[in-house]
Amino acid sequence: MAGRLGDERVVIASHNAGKVVEIAQLLAPYRVATVAAAELGLPEPEETGATFEANAALKARAAAEASGMTALADDSGLVVPALGGAPGIYSARWAGPGRDFRVAMERVQRELGNKDRAASFVAVLALARPGGDVALFRGEIAGYLTWPPRGDRGFGYDPIFIPANGRLTFGEMDPAEKHAISHRARAFARLVEACLN
Repeated sequence: MAGRLGDERVVIASHNAGKVVEIAQLLAPYRVATVAAAELGLPEPEETGATFEANAALKARAAAEASGMTALADDSGLVVPALGGAPGIYSARWAGPGRDFRVAMERVQRELGNKDRAASFVAVLALARPGGDVALFRGEIAGYLTWPPRGDRGFGYDPIFIPANGRLTFGEMDPAEKHAISHRARAFARLVEACLN
């Protein structure tokens, strides 16, 4: 277990600007000071894990060891049962080297065709200290996919994902509304319970 967060500054172990902003916003009410891995010039480790948990832990450990600071990493993605769980842990890679999620969303649409549009977002947060254990916190939200993409808020696959019983895509939602229900918010609630309350 990574233990409780105190007054230390936390490295957000991501090079995804959208994730960095979202995680920093989630930590802000707890007065946790953050710095992005890119600001410290930390390299982005290769994601070699076979699960969200393995990749989140890998990124958190790498950032904690390289910076000498507590690190918080996220591995998340879109899981589409009709595509055998894809893109899953490869969600960012479907966007290509330029991380163009329009390309990724088009690929989902193309491969899905007329199949079932049920989907979920999964997020796993990993909290690590240098030389210490890693604590993992998982959150999920079920929903379905829509086409064409709607909304210019959020990032990644947000413009094609509508949470269950919802009308708006994550890309159309006000950030505060998304933060209240998202997969990352659910994982974060577990982290808060374990490390911030």
